[in-house]
Order: sequence, then C-alpha cells, then structure tokens
Amino acid sequence: MKDIKSIAVYCASSNKVRESYVAAAEKLGELFASNGIRLIYGDGGIGLMAAVAKGCLDAGGEVLGVIPRFMVEQGWNNPRSTETIVTETMHERKATICQMSDAMVALPGGIGTFEELLECLTWKQLGLHSNPVVILNVDGYYDKLLSCIDLMVDEQMMRPIHKEMFVVVNTPEEVLSAIFDGPSWDPSTRRLAAI
Repeated sequence: MKDIKSIAVYCASSNKVRESYVAAAEKLGELFASNGIRLIYGDGGIGLMAAVAKGCLDAGGEVLGVIPRFMVEQGWNNPRSTETIVTETMHERKATICQMSDAMVALPGGIGTFEELLECLTWKQLGLHSNPVVILNVDGYYDKLLSCIDLMVDEQMMRPIHKEMFVVVNTPEEVLSAIFDGPSWDPSTRRLAAI
C-alpha cells in the first residue's frame, strides 16, 4: 500500500464557478481530513482553493499553503491555513508543492491549474517523480483536455503508456481509492519520454 500523508490539490481561484465544483472541493478536503491526510495547496483564500481548504479545516484536518510573496502582499493568501510557506517565485511555489506531496489531484481550474497539472505530468514523464496524479473530472470539466491528450497519442506526440501517468475520476469519493489502489509508475520509464 502506498504511503500517502500529504496530497497536493490544484484548482481554481475563481468565485464565479458552479456550485457542484465548490461542493466537490469541500468534500475532497473533508475526505482528506477524515483520512488523516494533509492538504497542500497554493494557499488561495477564494474560489475552489478556499473551498478545499475549508472542507479540510472544518473537518479537523491540516492545511499547508504555499504562496509567493507578491500574492501575500496582494492579500490573496488564506489566513486559516494551518501552516504557510512563502516563496519568492511561482516556480519555487510549484516545486515546493510537488516536493512536499505524495500525490496530486486536479480539480476544475483555469490556465494556472492546467499549467500546474501539465507540468506535474511532464515531470512524471521525465522520471522526476512517480507520485499518483488524479484528475477529478467534475461534470466533465476535463473532457476536452482528455480528448487533446488522446490526440497527442494519435499524432505520436506522446506514447500510449503515458496515459497511465494519471487516473480520471468523477467524484471526490473516488479520489483516495484512485491514489491508493491505482497503478504505480516506474521512474525508469523516462527512457520512453522521447518518441
């Protein structure tokens, strides 16, 4: 069984999102807390970022926020986080979140969330980590991205095996089993990174 103590969540900072996304984020945070898993996220105080943290904290869980200094200066941080790490750059923020996490989950989000998810998958493809990655496809939000990944495989931009780097689920309740019971990734597959 995988030793999972901290899970990173990438998600939207928008408050103007579907209620089903907010509910999924809060439920995911609650599930982390009830299973003794620390949430690691970008420390945002609004949108789905705030919702996942609220779900975890309200259920008695621990939340580590990682945020660059300029965002703290804008007041974008979440004062409720159990612990906060302030970085100097966005690159440092992403690296810190990845290094401190045992698995990663992507909730619906904007371009920043997509960028974080795709960078995390790129690092996995290159053998820089082998952590489980789960896409929580609430209401089919990621359907078009998944179709684009299929196209990448069809066009030989990536190998079919690289679709095994992540698991797609539709509900928060499926996330932990996807992480704990999902396929393991061998970092030596970096030899297959190039086509």
